[in-house]
Amino acid sequence: MKFLHISDIHLGCTRYQLNESPRDFFDAWIDVLQKYAIGEKVDFVIMSGDFFHKRNVPPETMNYAFAGLSLLKDAGIPILTIEGNHDQKHNDSEHSWLRSLANWNLLYLLEPQNVEGKVVYEPWDAEYGKGGYADIGNARIFGSHWYGASANWAIPMLTEAIKNNRREGAFHILLLHTDVEGHQTHPIPALSIANLKELKSVTDYVALGHTHKAYEIDNWAFNPGSLEITSIDDYRETRGAWLVEVDENNQVNARHMTNYKQRPFQRLSFDVSRYENASEITEGVLEKVKFEARSAEENESQPIIEITLRGHLGFPNSLLELGKIREEARKMTGALHVRIKNHSAPVEYAVAADLEEDASREKLERRVIEDLIVRDNRYKTRSAEMAEAVIGAKRMVLSDEEPEKIVDFIALKLTEA
Repeated sequence: MKFLHISDIHLGCTRYQLNESPRDFFDAWIDVLQKYAIGEKVDFVIMSGDFFHKRNVPPETMNYAFAGLSLLKDAGIPILTIEGNHDQKHNDSEHSWLRSLANWNLLYLLEPQNVEGKVVYEPWDAEYGKGGYADIGNARIFGSHWYGASANWAIPMLTEAIKNNRREGAFHILLLHTDVEGHQTHPIPALSIANLKELKSVTDYVALGHTHKAYEIDNWAFNPGSLEITSIDDYRETRGAWLVEVDENNQVNARHMTNYKQRPFQRLSFDVSRYENASEITEGVLEKVKFEARSAEENESQPIIEITLRGHLGFPNSLLELGKIREEARKMTGALHVRIKNHSAPVEYAVAADLEEDASREKLERRVIEDLIVRDNRYKTRSAEMAEAVIGAKRMVLSDEEPEKIVDFIALKLTEA
């Protein structure tokens, strides 16, 4: 048995308001399907959530989804999926777009039922296009919901429900969209390793999604990472797809595949501290671009380059020649887009000056928020915990979490603090 495990396709994502962005996510999705699903003649494809980037799906994005799903259907390869946090239906609707695609027989949307506070699995019903699990050859594949910060609470119920629906001799797969402790890139509370491993007694493969970097745990739980970069903060992370072969003894051989069409990214940093005027900074940045920036290559996607200005600026920000730097750097490299981020500051406001040059946005945010909190005597001894609550709430808002869940998260963090 052979299958392809992908996640976090994020069809419809637009980076930096670039018209080319949605096409990048489509190109990655189609190339992976052609190379590693159809090209490898897999028995099925599993997708662990966040097929779409947002709940309201534009017509062009739906065309992209239909093209890839039809490609698989024409090849006789079923695809099974669950909803991620980006795929969920609106509160006033019974349908998500994934539900519509399932009704059109383009995919299996695996959804367990919640009955009196318990997880209940029903087998896939082809007539109605619904079910919590489906059998493909020797595999029995279970779905799950997006639990967010409640993942640790949900695991015992999932474990019990799967236990009650196992098939003798089958290879049992669970699709689960969640961050896992020690591997997450978000400050939102993650599923603990200990709770995750409760599933070992009832599953042979846990197909994870949500975190945009690849990892595996005990050759049993696998996260492929997103196919494309949704944020330049992820550009150094390994991402791709798991191509999995299972032998007659249900032993797993998984290979992480990364050779497919992706938009190249690069991040450069420039310290403005020792420069006296704007023209010197412009000259210095362009010199760095000349020797360090990647240039567009023939028959390859043009790169996106981000240049961050750091350090202590000795004159007003308004004098910086950002437009000139951007345009000259784009001409020099042939880049699709050059983004300039000005993180420089006067000495008296340099809260995060001691951070490393390539510090992530999250680290910078955390440092600034902690500095603001520590100025208030009521909270200064709990600045780290309070900052985590602020950043976590922000991430949940950006992930379209329900307000009630955000309130519960903040209440939990305040209790812990």
